[in-house]
Amino acid sequence: MKISVIGCGYLGAVHAATLASMGHSVVGIDVDSSKVEQLNKAVAPFHEPGLDELLQDGRTTGRLVFTTDFSTAAEAQVHFLCVGTPQSKTSDTADLSYLMGATKSLLPHLAKGAAVVGKSTVPVGTVETLRTILARRSDVLLGWNPEFLRQGTAVKDSLVPDRLVYGVPGGKGAAAGAPVTAVLDAVYEPLISAGIPRLVCNFATAELIKSASNAFLATKVSFINAMAELCDASGADVSELSEAMGLDPRIGNRYLHAGLGFGGGCLPKDIRSFRAQARELSVPSVDKWMALVDSVNLDQRSRAVDVAREMCRGFLSGRTVTILGAAFKPDTDDIRDSPALDVAQQLAAAGAHVTVTDPKAINNAWIRYPQIRFEADTKRALEGAELVLLLTEWDEYVSLSPSVVGGLVRRRMVLDARNVLDAEAWRSAGWTVRGLGTGGVGYCRGAGRGCRCDTCRREEARAGVGPEGLVCLLSSAKHAKS
Repeated sequence: MKISVIGCGYLGAVHAATLASMGHSVVGIDVDSSKVEQLNKAVAPFHEPGLDELLQDGRTTGRLVFTTDFSTAAEAQVHFLCVGTPQSKTSDTADLSYLMGATKSLLPHLAKGAAVVGKSTVPVGTVETLRTILARRSDVLLGWNPEFLRQGTAVKDSLVPDRLVYGVPGGKGAAAGAPVTAVLDAVYEPLISAGIPRLVCNFATAELIKSASNAFLATKVSFINAMAELCDASGADVSELSEAMGLDPRIGNRYLHAGLGFGGGCLPKDIRSFRAQARELSVPSVDKWMALVDSVNLDQRSRAVDVAREMCRGFLSGRTVTILGAAFKPDTDDIRDSPALDVAQQLAAAGAHVTVTDPKAINNAWIRYPQIRFEADTKRALEGAELVLLLTEWDEYVSLSPSVVGGLVRRRMVLDARNVLDAEAWRSAGWTVRGLGTGGVGYCRGAGRGCRCDTCRREEARAGVGPEGLVCLLSSAKHAKS
């Protein structure tokens, strides 16, 4: 089939390349000429594992081309709308201006009988607005096909999705929706033949599915992070807690890993948009629920800063701090709403000398955060650090040698805010390790100076001060064991 993809960002570029790999003839359209030029060279303008290879395949076979010219879409049978729907600058609602603008630009180039299919994450009711724009083209089909891609695994999620959702007029079984269903079946024939589940529903359901899915995932993340705070207060270990909970098949262990919380361009803005939709539809329970989920998530960043302050004996000012990770998650260079950079800013504001390193996101980050020092080389970033914070769980950070890193830093202190390090291995190498929700293992929370636990005695020797100069931070239960 001949297909156009409007918008070539994280969603559109991957979708266009995936469709071309299925044998379709695809034109990707974007208003950013530099992005188009880069894509035509088979080079992704952002880091996404496997995308460059998929682009190269499409360009080599001639099935994939990118342009800024909407008229090249004139012969396409299907047009996928993949433009961004970011959070509005003045409210929690989604900014739909790019989506509406793209639809209006496409309108003059729609062939008779063509299908316009949205993939962007939108508030419920958006399709009705698009229907108004397309009203004078009664010969054009309209559908909604929400995406479920995760950055870092977007190519795999496109080639082997866990489900396909079609939003069609009238929903499942309705005669009005049959033409759109048939078109989408033709587009995704290789996936359907491979047994990928397919759900046909009405427009409102299709619009809500992505937001509801993200809201549930965000809820699981914030729930386990709330439990992490409870574990820290009680001396329990959230890693063991979540493992036990995850063995319950009704709960499952995915997204039940305590840490610094979620960020990026999807979950934060989607749950805020979900709140706005709930308010507009007079459903206060959803509004309050999402507000709590968002609040717990943001509080987790402040908790990390508080723990860092404890590890620095109450004083961040003047401390040399190295942060491992700038992207909001591993395997991407996306820094939108990055928890790591939020923590870095808070530490810098408290007077710490902060250096941030990341395998892929440095170029994006230093432009946006000129007040923070960035260093691409991990070893150089670690030199002289008094405290190390692991804030993005890149594999190369998880696999760091504690002995090698120990020879670079000034003090062997690490806050593993993603709870991914082998804490015992690091402690065996002389490190003091703290996680979030691990009951304060390795630290004294008890009051008073002159503590004689093993941890504080090691710190006394390392710092060259007497016991009267230290505050014991280990919880009372852990302290008793020491």
